[in-house]
Amino acid sequence: MPTLSVFLGTWSHDPWALGFLLVAGGLYTWGLVRASRAGVRWQLWRIVAFYVLGLGSYAAISFGFLGTYSPELRWAFSIRIALLLFVVPAGLALGLPLGLARVAMRQGRLRTILAAVARKPVQVFSNSAVAPILGLLVLSMMLTPLAGITRMSPLWEGVLGVAIPLLGLLMVLPMVEEKTRVSTALIMVQFVFAFIELLADAIPGLLMRLSPTIFDGATFLGGARPAWFPSALADQQLAGDWLWFIAEIMDLPILILLFVRLAKSDKGERKILDELTDEQMDELNAAHLNQRG
Repeated sequence: MPTLSVFLGTWSHDPWALGFLLVAGGLYTWGLVRASRAGVRWQLWRIVAFYVLGLGSYAAISFGFLGTYSPELRWAFSIRIALLLFVVPAGLALGLPLGLARVAMRQGRLRTILAAVARKPVQVFSNSAVAPILGLLVLSMMLTPLAGITRMSPLWEGVLGVAIPLLGLLMVLPMVEEKTRVSTALIMVQFVFAFIELLADAIPGLLMRLSPTIFDGATFLGGARPAWFPSALADQQLAGDWLWFIAEIMDLPILILLFVRLAKSDKGERKILDELTDEQMDELNAAHLNQRG
């Protein structure tokens, strides 16, 4: 393992990551300006979450040690992909980018078109079964030669550096955006799939840790390697340890968020029921009994 000074002092330039930062940061800033002109004051903690937790963590991952050594080290590549999939999107989603876009964009043809384009992906990813399956598919990439091909190709590694956070954002947004609230029954279904994901996410990491076979088949072709570089098998085992740890830890905030949403949804439904008259309650009970009959 590298020393702390090597880990903190290693930086490199990534044009793909720089482009992502400029576009994402520029669009969010434009949204804040437009919202301010419309008289809407965006919450400060959401702005900090987007820029610091979201874009800040993305920059540290992409330009720092993990991004620099991702082509040579399996464990750096695995940590980078896991953080881009789970941590970065969480910070970006807390900034409510879709909500800000709704406030910033004027009513018109462009807004209608963009809303129509975004509606279908959000609906698909709001399905409780989609996020666990996609998350498992991305992590399972580490068990195939595809991991070696993508991490050793500057083009594909750059594409992954942009595509993985966007994919993770689509997985998180339906649970965070206020416009996508769902019923208590659907939240309970999401709990089931969240626990399935908690178990499934451990599989790739465990296999990488326990298998004596190098899954990605990649061979280091560089010159002299630093003394702290692990062997290929030890590298894969470290990757499995970190992949398992990060995937399991990042499932916990999802469960907490679902608990919060369940409490709010249940409170809202109780409030609606409390406001019903006795006659309306009798009608609901009669309709329910008729459906069961």
